[in-house]
Amino acid sequence: MDVVLKYGRGECRLRIPERADVEILQPAALPPLANVEAALEKALAQPLNRPSFDRMIREIAPKTVAIAVPDETRPAPLGVILPVLLRELHEADPGLDSSAVTIVVGGGLHPPLEGQALCRVIPAEIGAQCRVVAHDALRARMVDFGLTSRGTPLRVNAEFADADLRIVIGQIDPHQFVGFTGGAKGVVIGLAAAETIERNHGLMFDPQAQVGRLSGNPVREDMNEAGRMVGIHLAIDMILDPDKRPVSILAGDPEAALELGADVCRSVYGVKISEKFDVVIASCGGHPKDICLYQAQKGLNLASQALKPRGKILLLAACPQGVGDDVYYDYVGRFRSPQEVLEDFQGLGFKMGAHKAYLFGRTLDSFDVAISSELAAEVLDRCLLRSVEPEAQIRRWIDEFEDRPRVAVILNANTTFFIVESI
Repeated sequence: MDVVLKYGRGECRLRIPERADVEILQPAALPPLANVEAALEKALAQPLNRPSFDRMIREIAPKTVAIAVPDETRPAPLGVILPVLLRELHEADPGLDSSAVTIVVGGGLHPPLEGQALCRVIPAEIGAQCRVVAHDALRARMVDFGLTSRGTPLRVNAEFADADLRIVIGQIDPHQFVGFTGGAKGVVIGLAAAETIERNHGLMFDPQAQVGRLSGNPVREDMNEAGRMVGIHLAIDMILDPDKRPVSILAGDPEAALELGADVCRSVYGVKISEKFDVVIASCGGHPKDICLYQAQKGLNLASQALKPRGKILLLAACPQGVGDDVYYDYVGRFRSPQEVLEDFQGLGFKMGAHKAYLFGRTLDSFDVAISSELAAEVLDRCLLRSVEPEAQIRRWIDEFEDRPRVAVILNANTTFFIVESI
C-alpha cells in the first residue's frame, strides 16, 4: 500500500508491505469557511460574553491598543485576520492613530523574531501601519501581576500589559499537556517572562495535564486564571483544518471562546480508535508543524498514544530550522539514554527547554522510535533519536511480526489525538 504524507513544505511517499493491515487515521473533514472576513466580522459583532466590538471600543475609548499574535510556529492566517480587525477598530474610533496600535509577536521562550522572520509573520502592509515588536521572554520590560493561586509568578510583556485595549489572536489546537491551545495562552505564555512559563509548565507532571482536557487540567486552569489577572479584553480564536484553512472563528471572553472552540477542535482532531496499533507511521503535518525538532516532539507524543505498549513508531519531521532550542540540545547531550534523562529531570525540577528532553524521554522509554528527517544523523543521535531510511525501517518492522501487524498511518500527528473506545 502506498501512502503520501506531508513533510516540510513537500510530501513523502512511502510503500507499506501488503502483509500489514493498514488504517489511515486523520482528522474529520469540516467545510472551511466560505468567507473568512465575513465570519470574523460576525464574530466581532456578536462576541461571546462580551459587548460588540464597536461598543467595547466606545466604552473603553482606548488611547493605546495591543494585539498579541503567534509566531511562525503557528499557521494563523494573520494576513486575513489583521486587516479586518484593524478596519473594525478604526471604524469604531476614527480618531485612533495607527501608531497607537502595537502588534506583539509572541513565542514564549522561542528566540524573538527579527528581520525576514518577522516579515513572514506580519504582512508588510500591516507593518507599515502599526508598531510591530517581537516578545523577548528574557529581556523585554515586564509588568508584574503577582502570583496565581497555584503560585505562578505572572509577569507579562509591558507593551501588551500597559495598553488600554488588549486583544489576543490565537489558534485552538490539541496540546499534549495544556489540553488545547488558544484563549489566554497567547498572552500568559506567548508574552510571558521565563519564570512564568516555567512555573506554569511545571504543572505538566499532574496526571490531569492531558491532551483534550480543559476542566481539572492544572496547566490550563492556571493559564485561565492568569488571563483574568492580566485583563484581556478580547480573544479571537481560530480552528484550522489540516490544510490550514479556518473552519471556525470565535471572538469574545478568552475562556468562553476557548471552551466553545475546544468542542469544535475536538470534533475535528479527536479520532476514535477501537484498539491500539503495533506500528505507527506519523507525519507532524508538514510546515510549520515540523519546522524544528522542538516542535516535532508534539507529534511524536500524540502519535504514540495510538500505540500498544512497546510498539514501534516512525516520525516524519523535516526540521529545516534544526533542533530549535539550544537549552534542550545542550541538556539532552549530557545523557546516554532516555532513562538517564528521566531520572535527572525529575530530580532537577522543571526547567523550560530541558523539559522537551523529558517529554521525548517518556516516549523513547516506552516505545521503539525512529525518525526520518533532514537533520544529520549525529545531531539526532545526540538527542537520543535514531535516524532511519523510512521505507527500509518499515519493512524491517513488518518482517518482525509472525502475524499480520496492525499499522496506523497518522497524517497530522501534531494536532490529532486519540480516544480509545468500542466503535
